Amino acid sequence: MAATALGAAGLAAAAIYGAVWRPWQLTWGATSEEVARPLPGDDLVPFPTFNATRAISIAAPPEQVWPWLVQVGLGRAGWYSYDLLDNLGRPSASRVLPEWQHLAPGDVVPMSPDGKHGIRVRSLDFPSSVIWGTPGDASWVWQLDEVANGTTRLITRIRSRMRWAPMSILFSLLLEVADFWMIRKMLTGLRERAEKKPTNR
Repeated sequence: MAATALGAAGLAAAAIYGAVWRPWQLTWGATSEEVARPLPGDDLVPFPTFNATRAISIAAPPEQVWPWLVQVGLGRAGWYSYDLLDNLGRPSASRVLPEWQHLAPGDVVPMSPDGKHGIRVRSLDFPSSVIWGTPGDASWVWQLDEVANGTTRLITRIRSRMRWAPMSILFSLLLEVADFWMIRKMLTGLRERAEKKPTNR
């Protein structure tokens, strides 16, 4: 009886997750138009099993948001998220760092302590878009749209295709469980920093 009740509760939780929580977290902050809109870099993963589009409005022009975005990475400016988890406990930068402003296609945005492992830069179009990814596996796109009164609409899209291999399955599970919390924190962290008066001091 207890096992049956637990099974029913599990099925109910899974149904709620699939019908309510998952669609909400996959589109947090984004309008229906932004979710449906094609973005540069979508072609890197044409048939994703994970496809998330999130967005936030920032009271600063794209040129002021751009420097904060291009300097992210472990061992660089951090991720403006949960530093204990994604930046080895070091605080993410609270200022623009000139030494990390020279990002180029082919560079790796580091996610490991040695700086050798991470996600590769595919293209940059100042100050409109940044595309990271590995064709066929995963893509991470940042789109900066200027709207009224010098405000930026920052849209981020992560697409991934799960393969039937242990590491790919593990990565997909990590995306499902942790991605939303990290991205939401990163977006609000970017907004907080970009809305401040620019400074290199």
